[in-house]
Amino acid sequence: MLTTSIFPARYVQGAHALAHLSEETARLGAVALAIVDPAVAGAVTPTLAVAGPVAFTVEAFGGECSGAEIDRLVAVAHARKVPVVIVPTLASTDAPCSALSVIYTPEGAFERYLILPKNPDVVLVDTALIAAAPVRFLVSGMGDALSTFFEAEDCAESGATNMTGRHGSMTALALARLCYDTLLKFGVEARTAAAKGEVTEAVERIVEANTLLSGLGFESGGLSGAHAVHNGLTALAPTHAFWHGEKVAIGTQTLLYLTGRPAHTIAEVYDFCEAVGLPTTLADIGLADPTDADLMKVAELACAPGETIFNAPTDVTPQAVFEALKAADAHGRHLKARHAAKAA
Repeated sequence: MLTTSIFPARYVQGAHALAHLSEETARLGAVALAIVDPAVAGAVTPTLAVAGPVAFTVEAFGGECSGAEIDRLVAVAHARKVPVVIVPTLASTDAPCSALSVIYTPEGAFERYLILPKNPDVVLVDTALIAAAPVRFLVSGMGDALSTFFEAEDCAESGATNMTGRHGSMTALALARLCYDTLLKFGVEARTAAAKGEVTEAVERIVEANTLLSGLGFESGGLSGAHAVHNGLTALAPTHAFWHGEKVAIGTQTLLYLTGRPAHTIAEVYDFCEAVGLPTTLADIGLADPTDADLMKVAELACAPGETIFNAPTDVTPQAVFEALKAADAHGRHLKARHAAKAA
């Protein structure tokens, strides 16, 4: 059996790592186009303006990774095949290390996956910047990372392929497991520290889990139902106010029911989500009273042709996904009611 694992060429992480951006970029060329989100421009552009071995030209990001925005930026760069350096200022998803891009409509609904020819040349993660951001983003990243082991495990069990179209390696599955274990061990401590803007060992470990371990685990281990359910949820407008990882957390909970995971695993996942502040009910992502038609729409989109949910080692139908969505939500609501009763 042919296995394939893919990785970024270089990963750099630590407090104030941004100060080393020019040094890291200089290995790739003397000029660079920096695409910067206006929300973080004040934090990063002073570094880009400092004289060094690389001359940076700054361009503002339009706000959504859509086809129109990609075309606009390609025109600005006057190039397509160039080295790529990713500098995430949040640890809110596992996207920075991967060759996979998710393309959305300008309104924010999932449109398609785009697999690029190679992974980034450098991923540089400044944990001081990340700890300075609202802690909700770090928690959202934990929600995205939470799915990694379960989806990679599904692919290993079913024999499904990863994002390269080939089978994943034992390395990928082991990294996915390390990601999950790191979340359980350091997640609460990291959330507490990051809420104060502190960079501690726990914060460093969770940033690495959210970014590197989850990125390697999902891309080389494979995806399953958690992300497919996320994609379906984006079709319901109220969910657009919530982050990717928050919706993936609901997708993970749904996947646990869809695949019949043991009760102790389900309890462990819900306990973790409650402890760090991830959603455990549909109401937590804006769907306070969804109709059955709404949830069936989510289920049908999650089961669209080519979706990763079919990598799960079980019979997958829209009806099965619909029932798993309802079961996961019911469990979350039961836990909230029990906590409320104890507090009364």
